[in-house]
Amino acid sequence: QGFTGVVAPQRQQQSISRIQSSTRQNVSTKATTTTALQSTETPKETTWDRITGPKLFKTVTNWNGIHSVPLVPLRIMTGLLMMHHGSEGGVLPANFGTPEFQGFIDFIVKPYFSFLPGPPELWSAIHDYAEFYGGLFLALGFLTRPASLSLLVTMMGAVYFHLSSSGAQGFPLGHVSNYSYDFEEPMLYALICLMFWFNGAGPLSVDSIIYSKISQEEEEA
Repeated sequence: QGFTGVVAPQRQQQSISRIQSSTRQNVSTKATTTTALQSTETPKETTWDRITGPKLFKTVTNWNGIHSVPLVPLRIMTGLLMMHHGSEGGVLPANFGTPEFQGFIDFIVKPYFSFLPGPPELWSAIHDYAEFYGGLFLALGFLTRPASLSLLVTMMGAVYFHLSSSGAQGFPLGHVSNYSYDFEEPMLYALICLMFWFNGAGPLSVDSIIYSKISQEEEEA
């Protein structure tokens, strides 16, 4: 019994020592891990880093969120400008009998689009309706893809007219003496409409509201 009484406290002391040693090792390991994580953390990116860092060369592949914001003024202003182009001789399109509408027939449709079947008045009216109502739908973001397609076709017709009447005007490096770069404006409109035809209206549009109601697809993260 005396021997057993001496050994028991020794074993208890050894167990306590092992526990203390294990605790110190765990604390040391956690401290080492925390230090390693802190040393490998990426510094917080600032606005200046986004402008001058590697993202300067990055192409956006997902147009959701903040990247879709520029689409809103681009779509709306393009649509409103198209409406303005489509109101020949008045507020609404196809103002038959006005000098402006008749001038479009006589100086554009007849000499440059005589190959189209049917009366030139018909095609002049179609042109106005496509620009006015296509522009309205584009600005609202309603039926954006068909509206963009109709505007794209109309703008390509305008590009054809300007190239036929005044040529390329020394594009891309030549200077135009009267500062009227004729075909470039409809070309830019055509490219904008091509983008909306491919990608749709974007945010703040009637199309996006309709799609959210009828779509069975889960929204992308």
